Amino acid sequence: MKIHNIAIIAHVDHGKTTLVDAMLKQTHTFRDNQKEMQESLILDSNDLEKEKGITILAKNTSVFYKDAKINVIDTPGHADFGGEVERTINMADGALLLVDAAEGPLPQTKFVLKKSIEAGIKIIVLINKIDKKDARPKEVLQEVENLFLDLAKDETSLDFTVLYGVGKDGKIFYQLPQKYSSEMKGDLTPLFETIIKEIKDGSINQDKPFQMLISTLDYDSYIGRLCIGKVNQGILKKGNSISLVYNNEVIGTYKAQKIFTTKGLKRVEANKVVSGDIVAIAGISKLNIGQTITDVNYNKSLPDIKVEEPNIKITMGPNTSPLSGKEGKFVTSRQIRQRLLKEKETNLGLKVEEGAGDLSFIIYGRGELHLAILIETMRREGFEMQISRPEVIYKTINGVLSEPFEEITIDVETKFIGTVSEEMGKRYAKMLDMKTNDQTGYSRLVYEISTNNLLGIRNALLTKTKGTATFSSYSLGYKPKSNTINKVRNGALVATKPGIALTYGLVNAQQRGTLFISPGEEVYEGMVVGISNREQDVEVNVCKAKNLTNNRSVGEGVSIPLIPATKPTLEQFIDLIGVDELLEVTPKTLRLRKKYLTQTERRIHKRKDKK
Repeated sequence: MKIHNIAIIAHVDHGKTTLVDAMLKQTHTFRDNQKEMQESLILDSNDLEKEKGITILAKNTSVFYKDAKINVIDTPGHADFGGEVERTINMADGALLLVDAAEGPLPQTKFVLKKSIEAGIKIIVLINKIDKKDARPKEVLQEVENLFLDLAKDETSLDFTVLYGVGKDGKIFYQLPQKYSSEMKGDLTPLFETIIKEIKDGSINQDKPFQMLISTLDYDSYIGRLCIGKVNQGILKKGNSISLVYNNEVIGTYKAQKIFTTKGLKRVEANKVVSGDIVAIAGISKLNIGQTITDVNYNKSLPDIKVEEPNIKITMGPNTSPLSGKEGKFVTSRQIRQRLLKEKETNLGLKVEEGAGDLSFIIYGRGELHLAILIETMRREGFEMQISRPEVIYKTINGVLSEPFEEITIDVETKFIGTVSEEMGKRYAKMLDMKTNDQTGYSRLVYEISTNNLLGIRNALLTKTKGTATFSSYSLGYKPKSNTINKVRNGALVATKPGIALTYGLVNAQQRGTLFISPGEEVYEGMVVGISNREQDVEVNVCKAKNLTNNRSVGEGVSIPLIPATKPTLEQFIDLIGVDELLEVTPKTLRLRKKYLTQTERRIHKRKDKK
């Protein structure tokens, strides 16, 4: 049987996972009465993926078409999860690049395409969502061609096939229909035929010694650890002896106790696997991504997986607030350490170091979303922790202090162009391009900006554009350090007394800023209960009760209504953390707090900082 391995790559929300759904359904991977036939986004099984509507973890599935097995790898579209993209492209012989027929290529389109071209794999372009009212497939194809010209290393990269379609309807066409209608006849046959024709058969080299690069790890409660990768060459049978090799040195010799391949969404046991297939092997207790499994008589490593370096870091440690230990199951430094080391094994874009005093940990990641997903995952698992403000990672290159820069694309209603320009100007961003679409009433602005000045921009732009702005970024690498914005937000409303927040105290406090808490919530001294209207911090007592007397006063009975509290999400809170603040994260609550809780401690450290 022929085997074709293809990665589906695209910008966020351009239709990758929806297309995979259609591929699974049209190849009759499920029975007609199986629940998956009525589901959408079948591969996005992670709770966070379902909530956010994005792919976070790369996954592979398989479909059978005619006499071929097609292994399909669904990759994330967000550059923050670039480690997932980089390790999975390793398993592919080709890539299907999806581009939205209205939006065209966006920053992550550029990112995933660049990785595919660097890997030297064959690319098929699919102009998707041609049913949109504002679809402009011909213009988008020109933009894709220009992108290929910008990124191509040689002429072979410019040789690609173009298809058109609507993934949600499960219809693909060789030629662009004059006018698409959902009533038109069509299916995914053109896509399957193009994959078989354009993507090389991986089932060659079966006569050579077995060799496979470990691209990902998994764990099964019955079987134990599993290593997953594409068989580079040879055949492996159940029970065969294998070597674990790194840098051409043998780490250990084991037996392939169980071997699995994929059929649809299921992992099925096999007695033998051949070159080209994506397989899972059980029987090796200690292993890492990037190592090679070989025949015992052929101890040669495959090239390690190259992953771009992290550009941002945070400090994480056990929760030290007065409310610590009340809401979480895992609260100690040792438990946090074990969890981070476990994450590091499979999350290639992540690095972890011991912090000061062995109680905290410095976590290096690929962006705020990359780190936010890790924190949210740990939080849902029952961990309590505190995290610091994100900081960029500086490097000295050729004797010059340098920092990471990004290209940011902002789509916003045209009436907010001035607002966006003002905010980006404050952050020393350089405008690269601006396009206005009179039909949609939206404009696209492209800027170059340092990652340091980008921190906190999500919250600022969404607030100033009434939640209508969408933006994405693309790493431009390191450049000499530029001007840095001093402050991205106003001061904090800081609680002066511990206790339970009362309506009277909150009504008084809301006149000084925007509140994060509601009546009945527990508060401690030094907790940030809101954002001030002023640049300076303002101390408030939200636990204050109204004094009751027997005397009637003028205006009694007249009250100021309490405005409902603003409840930022984890990502918004990460944007809001000040340099002298920490974010307390528990399974139930997010609380912003000062590093030094008492007024006296804060004043002492402020004096020290001035000296």
